[in-house]
Amino acid sequence: MATDEQHNARLKSLLAATAGKDMSAFRTLYDATSAKLFAFALRILVKRELAEEVLQESFVNIWNNASSYQSGLAAPMTWMTTIVRNKAFDLLRRLDDDVEIDADTFDKEVMEALESHSPTPIEALKMSGDAQALARCLSRLEGLHRQAIALAFYHDLSHSEVAGRMQLPIGTVKTWIRRGLEKLRLCLSKLEGA
Repeated sequence: MATDEQHNARLKSLLAATAGKDMSAFRTLYDATSAKLFAFALRILVKRELAEEVLQESFVNIWNNASSYQSGLAAPMTWMTTIVRNKAFDLLRRLDDDVEIDADTFDKEVMEALESHSPTPIEALKMSGDAQALARCLSRLEGLHRQAIALAFYHDLSHSEVAGRMQLPIGTVKTWIRRGLEKLRLCLSKLEGA
């Protein structure tokens, strides 16, 4: 089994070849890293189709920007994970009213991972500062706003179905979800700027 140092050296070599537009090296890089990067995207986005979209966009970005990778600044997986994280959070911001976040499940997983006494390196990578920031921001939402977002996201309910479950007018539910998402965006923006 390759050591971390050997693995990093291999990934650096593949990134360098990818920078030279070597399709074979890029394919090998994809095969070596896509499963971990997909799992990371899925952790943030929860839905497979969203994680797949982000993974595809991320690898296009990696192909186009491999020449900008600087090994002195970050390990290859750290660099690629940052690209995936940024793409995932960009997608969350773009989705606006359609964003579906299960605050309860996401918070629980984040907190369990944070409380773990011996996370593996991959688990530690998954628990990036952004995941912690999102969990913090979700916990600051008013309970009913958070519940509306969780129902829409985790249970994949339409706004009218959420309204039925919560026994509220649909306009109220739409407003709560929209406001909750806006508060999440503002909170994340503040934390990113801090």
